[in-house]
Amino acid sequence: MNQLAVERYEAWLADPSIDAATREELAALRGNEKEIEDRFYRELEFGTGGLRGVMGAGTNRLNVYTVGKATQGLANWTLGKSSQPSVVIAHDSRNNSPEFALDAALVLAANGVKAYLFKSLRPTPQLSFAVRALGAASGIVITASHNPPEYNGYKAYGSDGCQLVPADAEEVIGAIQAVTSFDQVKRISREEAEAQGLLHWLGDEEDRDYIRTVAAQSLNSGLLKGGLGKDLTVVYTPLHGSGNMPVREALAEAGLSNVYIVPEQEQPDGYFSTVKSPNPEERDAFALAIKLGQEVGADIIVGTDPDCDRMGAVVRNNDGEYVVLTGNQSGAIMVNYLLGTLKERGQLPANGVLVKTIVTSEMGADIAASYGVKVVNTLTGFKYIGEKMTQYERNGEQTFLFGYEESYGYLAGTYARDKDAVVASLLICEAAAYYKSQGKTLYDVLLELYAQYGFYLEHLESRTLKGVDGVQQIAGIMQDWRANPPVEVAGTRVARVLDYLPGLDGLPSENVLKYLLEDGSWFCLRPSGTEPKIKVYFAVRGQSLSKAKDAIGLLAKSVMERVDS
Repeated sequence: MNQLAVERYEAWLADPSIDAATREELAALRGNEKEIEDRFYRELEFGTGGLRGVMGAGTNRLNVYTVGKATQGLANWTLGKSSQPSVVIAHDSRNNSPEFALDAALVLAANGVKAYLFKSLRPTPQLSFAVRALGAASGIVITASHNPPEYNGYKAYGSDGCQLVPADAEEVIGAIQAVTSFDQVKRISREEAEAQGLLHWLGDEEDRDYIRTVAAQSLNSGLLKGGLGKDLTVVYTPLHGSGNMPVREALAEAGLSNVYIVPEQEQPDGYFSTVKSPNPEERDAFALAIKLGQEVGADIIVGTDPDCDRMGAVVRNNDGEYVVLTGNQSGAIMVNYLLGTLKERGQLPANGVLVKTIVTSEMGADIAASYGVKVVNTLTGFKYIGEKMTQYERNGEQTFLFGYEESYGYLAGTYARDKDAVVASLLICEAAAYYKSQGKTLYDVLLELYAQYGFYLEHLESRTLKGVDGVQQIAGIMQDWRANPPVEVAGTRVARVLDYLPGLDGLPSENVLKYLLEDGSWFCLRPSGTEPKIKVYFAVRGQSLSKAKDAIGLLAKSVMERVDS
């Protein structure tokens, strides 16, 4: 067994600052070498997106000790940036999220940093909004997005409301690494923090400001309130997460009033007991919503993940069946609706810009180009889109119109610096209402876009490889493809290899490989930054939907045979 893991395990058992319940949990593992190794073979890494991992005792787990250490480091970093710093904290519906959030607040307070803490679960994008609105130095969200129930996470934000970009993240990582023992983590009681004015609770007033701001992004609120909003039947599921109230309130504020909520998934539930995974990318997550949609004749079904930063949409196809739109398809529809409406009104700015990631479909880029809108690509992760927004805000060179990524993350408006499923839910429902008034479904619109711009199809494969062996396997796969790039894939020659590890096109270094084929298709290999996975993205552009399906199937089969070998 890994000797370092054994040493860390014994150190935790002997550490007087570890509580009795945790020591008891660890003592029960004695003799279980595999479990001890997995819990202690490394320290849970604070990457550019923060912490994410399985909850439990150990250095490679999320618990009050790893959360406390991260917060002490963040407090030290924040104190170096401001003489009177404050930090906003939010959490989702996951098990232990409220406890981790309060613990982080008490660590900050013990360091003299004022903590603004929401009274109950709130969407991640509301945290981003609140950091900006309150002029805070930083922000924290306790969430693991759409991961399985045993996971939780810790995301850190800068003063612009954006997740920490690499330069800032490296500073915070250094500050966390400087915390070498748990007794260096300061804490005071809730009562002390409140008495000293270092713990302030956020609630109704901040909620109203956020909802009003999101609803203000509506392009056709007048038409919706004039009757268009009643004609559209919407089914919404928060998937047991934090979107329930804000999504409903934002839709109502904009004038979308005929909304049905999936009752079995309305209330917060950290076990996400009605789904295999609380992920709006997967059709299984929409089973109950589709059932309700069939009963009420829904025009559109919308679902959001636990921290409400990802939105998935389901629409009827020409056979009357409900189909889950991909993130790229929803994005293309919203881009077309947004830019088309602005142009129609003469409000499309000459310096408008659409920002997307390098693994997002080119269909949205083609639509934007047809409207004369500049397209900028970033690395994967909405923080890079947020970073661009802040740059544009400061230099005034571009007007941000829309940002999105294939993994169901979207943002319209500049009130936040993170993807927002609340505004995405509003925008896609509004688009559905607008096109319905023209006798079209969103599926009709999608087919029209295909006919105009080409039949773009995308596909994602992922492989979960856990533990020490998994880390080595993922590294081995990337090394193999980097050292031995293919000349031909699925009968088509490789035109260009893009290796982002040294830095490319002015972007930061990232362990990503993208292969451009001569027929315009491409695929990309990328280890996940938040899960023990390697992700492989595929994209093609065909002359028909059937040909595109055949092409992407052949491309994926050819690539994955080598990945899995």
